[in-house]
Amino acid sequence: MREYLLVMLIAALGTFLLCGPCRRVAVRTGALAPVRERDVHSRPTPYLGGVAMLIGVLAAFLLAIHLPFLGRHATLTHDALGIFVAAAVICVIGAIDDAIDLPWMAKIAGQVLAAGVVVLNGVRMYWVSLPHQIIALDTPTSLLVTVLYIFVCVNAVNLIDGLDGLASGVVGIGALALLLYTYLLAYQQQFAVATTASLVSATIAGICAGFLPHNFHRARMFMGDSGSMLLGLLLACSTISLTGQIDSSALTPSSGDILPALLPILLPIAVMAIPLADLTLAYVRRTWNGNWWFVADKKHLHHRLLQRGHSQVKAVLIMYMWTALVAFGVIVLGLVWNGWLVAALVVLVILAVLVTVGPLSARHRRAGRDAR
Repeated sequence: MREYLLVMLIAALGTFLLCGPCRRVAVRTGALAPVRERDVHSRPTPYLGGVAMLIGVLAAFLLAIHLPFLGRHATLTHDALGIFVAAAVICVIGAIDDAIDLPWMAKIAGQVLAAGVVVLNGVRMYWVSLPHQIIALDTPTSLLVTVLYIFVCVNAVNLIDGLDGLASGVVGIGALALLLYTYLLAYQQQFAVATTASLVSATIAGICAGFLPHNFHRARMFMGDSGSMLLGLLLACSTISLTGQIDSSALTPSSGDILPALLPILLPIAVMAIPLADLTLAYVRRTWNGNWWFVADKKHLHHRLLQRGHSQVKAVLIMYMWTALVAFGVIVLGLVWNGWLVAALVVLVILAVLVTVGPLSARHRRAGRDAR
Protein backbone atom coordinates (compact mmCIF):
# COMPACT_ATOMS: atom_id res chain seq x y z
CA MET A 1 0.00 0.00 0.00
CA ARG A 2 2.93 2.35 0.62
CA GLU A 3 3.77 2.42 -3.08
CA TYR A 4 0.18 3.24 -4.02
CA LEU A 5 0.09 6.03 -1.45
CA LEU A 6 3.34 7.42 -2.87
CA VAL A 7 1.90 7.28 -6.40
CA MET A 8 -1.20 9.09 -5.16
CA LEU A 9 0.92 11.76 -3.47
CA ILE A 10 3.04 12.39 -6.57
CA ALA A 11 -0.08 12.58 -8.76
CA ALA A 12 -1.62 15.08 -6.35
CA LEU A 13 1.50 17.24 -6.10
CA GLY A 14 2.10 17.22 -9.84
CA THR A 15 -1.47 18.28 -10.54
CA PHE A 16 -1.58 20.89 -7.78
CA LEU A 17 1.68 22.55 -8.84
CA LEU A 18 0.82 22.59 -12.56
CA CYS A 19 -2.64 24.11 -12.07
CA GLY A 20 -1.22 27.60 -11.57
CA PRO A 21 0.80 27.68 -14.83
CA CYS A 22 -2.09 26.08 -16.73
CA ARG A 23 -4.47 28.71 -15.39
CA ARG A 24 -2.16 31.50 -16.56
CA VAL A 25 -1.88 29.92 -20.01
CA ALA A 26 -5.67 29.65 -20.19
CA VAL A 27 -6.07 33.35 -19.34
CA ARG A 28 -3.47 34.44 -21.90
CA THR A 29 -4.89 32.26 -24.69
CA GLY A 30 -8.54 33.03 -23.93
CA ALA A 31 -9.40 29.44 -22.94
CA LEU A 32 -12.11 30.61 -20.55
CA ALA A 33 -15.48 29.16 -19.64
CA PRO A 34 -18.06 31.76 -20.73
CA VAL A 35 -21.13 32.45 -18.65
CA ARG A 36 -24.06 30.74 -20.39
CA GLU A 37 -27.72 30.40 -19.45
CA ARG A 38 -27.28 26.77 -18.37
CA ASP A 39 -24.16 27.47 -16.26
CA VAL A 40 -23.96 28.20 -12.56
CA HIS A 41 -20.72 30.23 -12.42
CA SER A 42 -21.08 34.00 -12.68
CA ARG A 43 -17.77 35.05 -14.26
CA PRO A 44 -15.51 33.69 -17.02
CA THR A 45 -13.24 31.06 -15.50
CA PRO A 46 -10.01 29.58 -16.91
CA TYR A 47 -10.04 26.04 -18.33
CA LEU A 48 -7.10 23.64 -18.83
CA GLY A 49 -7.26 21.96 -15.45
CA GLY A 50 -7.25 18.69 -17.38
CA VAL A 51 -3.78 19.47 -18.75
CA ALA A 52 -2.44 19.76 -15.19
CA MET A 53 -4.14 16.44 -14.39
CA LEU A 54 -2.45 14.80 -17.38
CA ILE A 55 0.97 15.90 -16.10
CA GLY A 56 0.02 14.42 -12.72
CA VAL A 57 -0.82 11.13 -14.45
CA LEU A 58 2.53 11.15 -16.26
CA ALA A 59 4.44 11.78 -13.02
CA ALA A 60 2.56 9.01 -11.22
CA PHE A 61 3.07 6.43 -13.97
CA LEU A 62 6.77 7.24 -14.36
CA LEU A 63 7.24 6.79 -10.64
CA ALA A 64 5.25 3.55 -10.55
CA ILE A 65 7.31 1.71 -13.17
CA HIS A 66 10.47 2.39 -11.15
CA LEU A 67 9.13 1.24 -7.78
CA PRO A 68 10.17 -2.20 -6.41
CA PHE A 69 6.71 -3.80 -6.30
CA LEU A 70 4.88 -2.06 -9.14
CA GLY A 71 7.88 -1.88 -11.45
CA ARG A 72 8.37 -5.65 -11.62
CA HIS A 73 5.02 -6.21 -13.37
CA ALA A 74 5.75 -6.06 -17.11
CA THR A 75 2.05 -6.14 -17.92
CA LEU A 76 1.47 -3.08 -15.75
CA THR A 77 4.20 -1.13 -17.58
CA HIS A 78 2.68 -1.99 -20.95
CA ASP A 79 -0.85 -1.16 -19.76
CA ALA A 80 0.28 2.12 -18.19
CA LEU A 81 1.91 3.21 -21.45
CA GLY A 82 -1.22 2.46 -23.49
CA ILE A 83 -3.50 4.14 -20.98
CA PHE A 84 -1.32 7.25 -20.84
CA VAL A 85 -1.20 7.60 -24.63
CA ALA A 86 -5.00 7.32 -24.74
CA ALA A 87 -5.25 9.83 -21.88
CA ALA A 88 -3.03 12.26 -23.79
CA VAL A 89 -5.17 11.89 -26.91
CA ILE A 90 -8.45 12.58 -25.14
CA CYS A 91 -6.95 15.42 -23.09
CA VAL A 92 -5.70 17.16 -26.24
CA ILE A 93 -9.12 16.76 -27.88
CA GLY A 94 -10.74 18.20 -24.76
CA ALA A 95 -8.30 21.11 -24.58
CA ILE A 96 -8.99 21.99 -28.22
CA ASP A 97 -12.72 21.84 -27.49
CA ASP A 98 -12.26 24.12 -24.48
CA ALA A 99 -10.46 26.64 -26.70
CA ILE A 100 -12.59 26.63 -29.87
CA ASP A 101 -15.74 24.59 -29.05
CA LEU A 102 -15.46 21.61 -31.39
CA PRO A 103 -18.53 20.19 -33.20
CA TRP A 104 -20.10 17.28 -31.34
CA MET A 105 -19.10 14.81 -34.07
CA ALA A 106 -15.44 15.80 -33.71
CA LYS A 107 -15.60 15.23 -29.94
CA ILE A 108 -17.17 11.80 -30.41
CA ALA A 109 -14.50 10.91 -32.98
CA GLY A 110 -11.80 11.92 -30.51
CA GLN A 111 -13.36 9.84 -27.76
CA VAL A 112 -13.56 6.79 -30.01
CA LEU A 113 -9.95 7.34 -31.12
CA ALA A 114 -8.75 7.41 -27.50
CA ALA A 115 -10.78 4.28 -26.71
CA GLY A 116 -9.22 2.61 -29.75
CA VAL A 117 -5.74 3.37 -28.40
CA VAL A 118 -6.70 1.68 -25.14
CA VAL A 119 -7.98 -1.54 -26.71
CA LEU A 120 -5.09 -1.79 -29.18
CA ASN A 121 -2.76 -1.84 -26.18
CA GLY A 122 -4.56 -4.80 -24.66
CA VAL A 123 -6.67 -3.06 -22.00
CA ARG A 124 -10.08 -4.44 -22.87
CA MET A 125 -12.89 -6.75 -21.79
CA TYR A 126 -11.67 -10.26 -22.56
CA TRP A 127 -14.57 -11.99 -20.86
CA VAL A 128 -17.51 -11.47 -18.52
CA SER A 129 -16.84 -13.55 -15.43
CA LEU A 130 -19.98 -14.63 -13.58
CA PRO A 131 -20.12 -16.95 -10.57
CA HIS A 132 -19.29 -20.46 -11.80
CA GLN A 133 -19.30 -19.28 -15.43
CA ILE A 134 -17.03 -17.31 -17.74
CA ILE A 135 -18.50 -15.83 -20.91
CA ALA A 136 -15.59 -15.42 -23.32
CA LEU A 137 -15.84 -12.53 -25.77
CA ASP A 138 -14.59 -12.92 -29.31
CA THR A 139 -12.26 -10.17 -30.54
CA PRO A 140 -14.84 -8.01 -32.40
CA THR A 141 -17.27 -8.19 -29.46
CA SER A 142 -14.50 -7.45 -26.97
CA LEU A 143 -13.39 -4.38 -28.91
CA LEU A 144 -16.93 -3.10 -29.38
CA VAL A 145 -17.94 -3.58 -25.74
CA THR A 146 -14.75 -1.92 -24.47
CA VAL A 147 -15.01 1.10 -26.78
CA LEU A 148 -18.70 1.54 -25.95
CA TYR A 149 -18.02 1.30 -22.21
CA ILE A 150 -15.24 3.89 -22.38
CA PHE A 151 -17.47 6.17 -24.46
CA VAL A 152 -20.27 5.93 -21.87
CA CYS A 153 -17.94 6.58 -18.93
CA VAL A 154 -16.29 9.56 -20.63
CA ASN A 155 -19.62 11.23 -21.34
CA ALA A 156 -21.09 10.35 -17.95
CA VAL A 157 -18.28 12.16 -16.12
CA ASN A 158 -18.44 15.00 -18.64
CA LEU A 159 -22.13 15.56 -17.87
CA ILE A 160 -21.76 15.81 -14.09
CA ASP A 161 -19.03 18.44 -14.34
CA GLY A 162 -21.47 21.23 -13.64
CA LEU A 163 -20.61 22.55 -10.17
CA ASP A 164 -17.35 23.59 -8.54
CA GLY A 165 -15.55 20.49 -7.30
CA LEU A 166 -18.32 18.08 -8.29
CA ALA A 167 -16.70 15.87 -10.95
CA SER A 168 -13.27 15.73 -9.31
CA GLY A 169 -14.75 14.88 -5.90
CA VAL A 170 -17.20 12.24 -7.13
CA VAL A 171 -14.60 10.53 -9.33
CA GLY A 172 -11.95 10.77 -6.60
CA ILE A 173 -14.22 9.07 -4.05
CA GLY A 174 -15.10 6.36 -6.54
CA ALA A 175 -11.41 5.84 -7.31
CA LEU A 176 -10.63 5.42 -3.60
CA ALA A 177 -13.28 2.70 -3.37
CA LEU A 178 -11.78 0.95 -6.39
CA LEU A 179 -8.29 1.25 -4.93
CA LEU A 180 -9.39 -0.33 -1.66
CA TYR A 181 -10.93 -3.33 -3.37
CA THR A 182 -8.31 -3.85 -6.09
CA TYR A 183 -5.53 -3.57 -3.52
CA LEU A 184 -7.11 -6.40 -1.55
CA LEU A 185 -7.21 -8.50 -4.72
CA ALA A 186 -3.72 -7.65 -5.92
CA TYR A 187 -1.90 -7.88 -2.60
CA GLN A 188 -3.82 -10.15 -0.27
CA GLN A 189 -5.28 -12.58 -2.83
CA GLN A 190 -2.38 -12.42 -5.31
CA PHE A 191 -4.43 -11.30 -8.33
CA ALA A 192 -1.55 -9.70 -10.21
CA VAL A 193 -3.85 -8.44 -12.98
CA ALA A 194 -5.58 -6.20 -10.45
CA THR A 195 -2.34 -4.23 -10.07
CA THR A 196 -3.15 -2.11 -13.13
CA ALA A 197 -6.55 -1.23 -11.72
CA SER A 198 -4.95 -0.33 -8.38
CA LEU A 199 -2.34 1.90 -10.00
CA VAL A 200 -4.86 3.75 -12.17
CA SER A 201 -7.27 4.14 -9.23
CA ALA A 202 -4.53 5.56 -7.01
CA THR A 203 -3.52 7.95 -9.79
CA ILE A 204 -7.11 9.13 -10.31
CA ALA A 205 -7.55 9.74 -6.58
CA GLY A 206 -4.29 11.70 -6.54
CA ILE A 207 -5.01 14.00 -9.48
CA CYS A 208 -8.52 14.68 -8.15
CA ALA A 209 -7.09 15.58 -4.72
CA GLY A 210 -4.49 17.84 -6.34
CA PHE A 211 -7.07 19.62 -8.47
CA LEU A 212 -9.78 20.14 -5.83
CA PRO A 213 -8.04 23.04 -4.00
CA HIS A 214 -8.16 24.99 -7.28
CA ASN A 215 -11.68 23.90 -8.21
CA PHE A 216 -13.77 23.86 -5.03
CA HIS A 217 -16.27 26.70 -4.62
CA ARG A 218 -15.43 29.39 -5.62
CA ALA A 219 -13.38 27.76 -8.35
CA ARG A 220 -10.27 29.52 -9.62
CA MET A 221 -10.20 27.22 -12.65
CA PHE A 222 -12.22 24.46 -14.32
CA MET A 223 -10.99 21.12 -15.55
CA GLY A 224 -12.95 21.61 -18.78
CA ASP A 225 -13.58 18.81 -21.23
CA SER A 226 -9.85 18.07 -21.16
CA GLY A 227 -10.23 17.05 -17.51
CA SER A 228 -13.70 15.51 -17.39
CA MET A 229 -13.06 13.29 -20.42
CA LEU A 230 -9.64 12.37 -19.02
CA LEU A 231 -11.18 11.29 -15.70
CA GLY A 232 -13.89 9.31 -17.48
CA LEU A 233 -11.31 7.48 -19.59
CA LEU A 234 -9.06 6.67 -16.62
CA LEU A 235 -11.97 5.45 -14.52
CA ALA A 236 -13.16 3.27 -17.39
CA CYS A 237 -9.67 1.78 -17.84
CA SER A 238 -9.42 1.02 -14.14
CA THR A 239 -12.75 -0.79 -14.04
CA ILE A 240 -12.04 -2.63 -17.31
CA SER A 241 -8.78 -3.93 -15.83
CA LEU A 242 -10.81 -5.15 -12.86
CA THR A 243 -13.97 -6.54 -14.46
CA GLY A 244 -12.81 -7.82 -17.82
CA GLN A 245 -9.57 -9.51 -16.81
CA ILE A 246 -10.30 -11.26 -13.49
CA ASP A 247 -11.75 -14.73 -13.02
CA SER A 248 -14.37 -13.95 -10.38
CA SER A 249 -15.12 -17.64 -9.78
CA ALA A 250 -11.91 -17.75 -7.76
CA LEU A 251 -13.43 -15.16 -5.41
CA THR A 252 -16.35 -17.39 -4.40
CA PRO A 253 -15.79 -18.57 -0.81
CA SER A 254 -16.32 -22.14 0.32
CA SER A 255 -19.68 -21.13 1.81
CA GLY A 256 -20.99 -20.71 -1.73
CA ASP A 257 -21.90 -17.03 -1.25
CA ILE A 258 -21.86 -15.55 -4.75
CA LEU A 259 -21.80 -11.86 -3.74
CA PRO A 260 -17.96 -11.67 -3.49
CA ALA A 261 -17.77 -13.16 -6.99
CA LEU A 262 -20.19 -10.49 -8.27
CA LEU A 263 -18.19 -7.60 -6.81
CA PRO A 264 -15.95 -7.12 -9.89
CA ILE A 265 -19.15 -6.55 -11.89
CA LEU A 266 -21.16 -4.63 -9.29
CA LEU A 267 -18.39 -2.32 -8.05
CA PRO A 268 -17.77 -0.46 -11.35
CA ILE A 269 -21.50 0.22 -11.54
CA ALA A 270 -21.52 1.40 -7.92
CA VAL A 271 -18.50 3.66 -8.43
CA MET A 272 -20.12 5.23 -11.50
CA ALA A 273 -23.64 5.21 -10.00
CA ILE A 274 -24.10 9.00 -9.85
CA PRO A 275 -22.60 9.82 -13.29
CA LEU A 276 -24.42 6.88 -14.94
CA ALA A 277 -27.72 7.82 -13.32
CA ASP A 278 -27.35 11.40 -14.51
CA LEU A 279 -26.39 10.25 -18.02
CA THR A 280 -29.35 7.88 -18.24
CA LEU A 281 -31.82 10.47 -16.98
CA ALA A 282 -30.43 13.07 -19.39
CA TYR A 283 -30.75 10.68 -22.34
CA VAL A 284 -34.33 9.75 -21.45
CA ARG A 285 -35.33 13.35 -20.71
CA ARG A 286 -33.88 14.81 -23.88
CA THR A 287 -35.20 12.02 -26.07
CA TRP A 288 -38.65 12.39 -24.52
CA ASN A 289 -38.55 16.12 -25.32
CA GLY A 290 -37.54 15.44 -28.92
CA ASN A 291 -33.92 16.58 -28.56
CA TRP A 292 -30.61 14.89 -29.26
CA TRP A 293 -28.90 13.40 -26.19
CA PHE A 294 -25.98 15.87 -26.50
CA VAL A 295 -28.19 19.00 -26.42
CA ALA A 296 -27.35 20.63 -23.09
CA ASP A 297 -29.99 21.61 -20.55
CA LYS A 298 -30.22 22.71 -16.92
CA LYS A 299 -31.99 19.69 -15.45
CA HIS A 300 -29.12 17.51 -14.25
CA LEU A 301 -29.09 16.06 -10.75
CA HIS A 302 -26.94 18.90 -9.42
CA HIS A 303 -29.28 21.48 -10.99
CA ARG A 304 -32.24 19.84 -9.24
CA LEU A 305 -30.44 20.02 -5.90
CA LEU A 306 -29.89 23.74 -6.44
CA GLN A 307 -33.55 24.15 -7.35
CA ARG A 308 -34.49 22.58 -4.01
CA GLY A 309 -32.63 25.39 -2.28
CA HIS A 310 -29.33 23.70 -1.51
CA SER A 311 -26.25 25.87 -1.85
CA GLN A 312 -23.58 24.91 -4.36
CA VAL A 313 -21.34 23.55 -1.61
CA LYS A 314 -24.12 21.54 0.00
CA ALA A 315 -25.26 20.15 -3.35
CA VAL A 316 -21.72 18.99 -4.09
CA LEU A 317 -21.36 17.44 -0.64
CA ILE A 318 -24.65 15.59 -1.11
CA MET A 319 -23.34 14.09 -4.35
CA TYR A 320 -20.13 13.11 -2.54
CA MET A 321 -22.21 11.47 0.18
CA TRP A 322 -24.20 9.32 -2.26
CA THR A 323 -21.08 8.29 -4.17
CA ALA A 324 -19.32 7.18 -1.00
CA LEU A 325 -22.40 5.45 0.36
CA VAL A 326 -23.03 3.41 -2.79
CA ALA A 327 -19.41 2.59 -3.64
CA PHE A 328 -18.13 1.71 -0.18
CA GLY A 329 -21.47 0.16 0.79
CA VAL A 330 -21.21 -2.35 -2.05
CA ILE A 331 -17.67 -3.26 -0.99
CA VAL A 332 -18.63 -3.73 2.65
CA LEU A 333 -21.66 -5.86 1.82
CA GLY A 334 -19.68 -7.91 -0.67
CA LEU A 335 -16.81 -8.66 1.68
CA VAL A 336 -18.40 -8.69 5.14
CA TRP A 337 -22.07 -9.57 4.90
CA ASN A 338 -24.05 -9.59 8.15
CA GLY A 339 -27.35 -8.32 9.47
CA TRP A 340 -25.90 -5.47 11.52
CA LEU A 341 -24.06 -4.03 8.54
CA VAL A 342 -27.17 -4.24 6.40
CA ALA A 343 -29.17 -2.45 9.11
CA ALA A 344 -26.49 0.25 9.44
CA LEU A 345 -26.43 0.85 5.69
CA VAL A 346 -30.23 1.07 5.58
CA VAL A 347 -30.12 3.72 8.32
CA LEU A 348 -27.44 5.63 6.42
CA VAL A 349 -29.49 5.51 3.22
CA ILE A 350 -32.55 6.84 5.05
CA LEU A 351 -30.50 9.68 6.53
CA ALA A 352 -29.03 10.45 3.12
CA VAL A 353 -32.50 10.62 1.59
CA LEU A 354 -33.67 12.98 4.34
CA VAL A 355 -30.67 15.27 3.77
CA THR A 356 -31.23 15.23 0.01
CA VAL A 357 -34.99 15.75 -0.21
CA GLY A 358 -35.80 17.30 3.14
CA PRO A 359 -38.64 19.85 3.39
CA LEU A 360 -37.89 23.28 1.99
CA SER A 361 -38.69 26.62 3.51
CA ALA A 362 -40.44 29.31 1.48
CA ARG A 363 -37.11 31.12 1.15
CA HIS A 364 -35.48 28.00 -0.26
CA ARG A 365 -38.34 27.43 -2.69
CA ARG A 366 -37.91 30.99 -4.00
CA ALA A 367 -34.15 30.39 -4.36
CA GLY A 368 -34.87 27.21 -6.27
CA ARG A 369 -37.18 29.02 -8.67
CA ASP A 370 -34.52 31.67 -9.24
CA ALA A 371 -31.95 28.96 -10.07
CA ARG A 372 -34.09 27.62 -12.95
